Amino acid sequence: MTQIVVLPHPTLCPEGTVFDAEPGTSICQALLDHDIWIEHACEMSCACTTCHVLVREGFNSLEPAEELEEDQLDKAWGLEPCSRLSCQALVADAELVVELPKYTINHARENH
Repeated sequence: MTQIVVLPHPTLCPEGTVFDAEPGTSICQALLDHDIWIEHACEMSCACTTCHVLVREGFNSLEPAEELEEDQLDKAWGLEPCSRLSCQALVADAELVVELPKYTINHARENH
């Protein structure tokens, strides 16, 4: 099992949390499995950026993003070099520290 540390987020995980996830599980699914209701408007099909996360530690343990993910990430709010779509990033063996961005591009949720 791989430890995932989730940094505090004002609404999705106010206190932050730590849990273990099975290698090969997407970060998105691991978050959902632990009651962190991250957006995933495209149902984890790599067709939006609502599940965008920042992998603050352990980024290099993840398989590199494929071209489709890279194309989607270009549209993400708050894009950083450590950005990944959590539906595409599979947990490996190294501990991960994940930050959930403050906003998504889901305009319905963000009250735009």
